Amino acid sequence: MQPTRDSGHRDTSQPAVAECIIGADQGLQAVMQRVNQVAPSEASVLILGETGSGKEVIARAIHERSRRRNNAFVRVNCGALPSDLIDSELFGHEKGSFTGAVSQRRGWFERADGGTLLLDEVGELPMAAQIRLLRVLQDGIIQRVGSEHDIAVNVRVIAATHRDLPHMVQEGQFREDLWYRLAVFPIILPALHERPRDIKPLALHFIHRAAQRLGLPTPRLKATDLQLLMSYRWPGNVRELGSVLERAVILGQNREMDLKTSLGAEGLRKFASATTKPRAKDSEKDPIEPLDVIITQHIQRALARAGGRVDGPAGAAVLLGLNTSTLRGKLRKYGIEPADFKD
Repeated sequence: MQPTRDSGHRDTSQPAVAECIIGADQGLQAVMQRVNQVAPSEASVLILGETGSGKEVIARAIHERSRRRNNAFVRVNCGALPSDLIDSELFGHEKGSFTGAVSQRRGWFERADGGTLLLDEVGELPMAAQIRLLRVLQDGIIQRVGSEHDIAVNVRVIAATHRDLPHMVQEGQFREDLWYRLAVFPIILPALHERPRDIKPLALHFIHRAAQRLGLPTPRLKATDLQLLMSYRWPGNVRELGSVLERAVILGQNREMDLKTSLGAEGLRKFASATTKPRAKDSEKDPIEPLDVIITQHIQRALARAGGRVDGPAGAAVLLGLNTSTLRGKLRKYGIEPADFKD
């Protein structure tokens, strides 16, 4: 396999392909179903999702399941390209075509020939670059800066963005024809706070990975720590979760990880400000918390108060007003382990 090539400022904390598949939430399962549907085709894909939600991960998953998997996967961060060098970066240039062009250079489209090109943060491209990109998508032809010769390229394009492209089209900030070209097969990634059942398996994975990489014992994820992780909205999504837990592993003592100590006062304030709280007055602008999140957190609070006991007079089932079999069914559904809440 040819090595993966990346352009722009690559974030090395981006999770590996396997990490986007960790978890059992229905939203994630639907995403992976769409990945498997579109991967064998040559269709353009547009991945929409918040920053840190794993857009590059999904693009890599598509590439690795496609007929192009033995060829290059090239990622270009469109938001990191200087506006005066976008054409040179994407399409290449000839020697002497502009000041600083001391040699001929192939652009990212040529380097991805036969493989897959991820145009990350495609919504950041200026209008002029959008026009030239549209031509490549329509004709499969590029021209290097300073050249009049057409070069045919065979590239599958996957685009990704956290921006609201339909709104940008309405505002005249993004070309409608380019939108239709890119969005042949859209995939919408759910934010991490919309995947509550995945937080625990992801957390365990990140803790184990960090401990392995740092040569430290793998600490236990305590019930109180899990509750804290579940109550946070994770504006930075999977990437932020991995970063927080790696820091907690580094700062932890022995095999016990105290997330509150690791976060410190400032970190806890951040958590508190981003934690879902009851609202005095509802508003159309207020986010509606997914029902799964509310149910999961409520069950966890009951288990914590009951010391992990499900049945019995002081068990979580009694606290929740449920019979034991109903509660056990919900524990299985939401992937909650009572043992994690034992004193």
